[in-house]
Amino acid sequence: MRDAARAGVDFETKRPRADENGEPLYVVQLVALAENSAEILAVKVPGMPSSGIRQGHPVKVVGLVAQPWTMGDRSGVAFRAARIDPALAQAKAS
Repeated sequence: MRDAARAGVDFETKRPRADENGEPLYVVQLVALAENSAEILAVKVPGMPSSGIRQGHPVKVVGLVAQPWTMGDRSGVAFRAARIDPALAQAKAS
């Protein structure tokens, strides 16, 4: 995970976005690492992501879907996931 989650906002209305069930959408920026490169991916998830995910720590992305889009002369890929969990179990304080 790169940064803290932020609420998804509609580009035109500037109002908070929600999924088809009315659950608020949040955007989490993740860093995908390959052998000689890295890419930042903005992944939308319904509901506030787990408080157990921390910046710089590995995560497990569940139900990731990549959706290509085109708007005029611009295009890209939008990413959405069912949820994002910490990849490693949290150690319990003694």
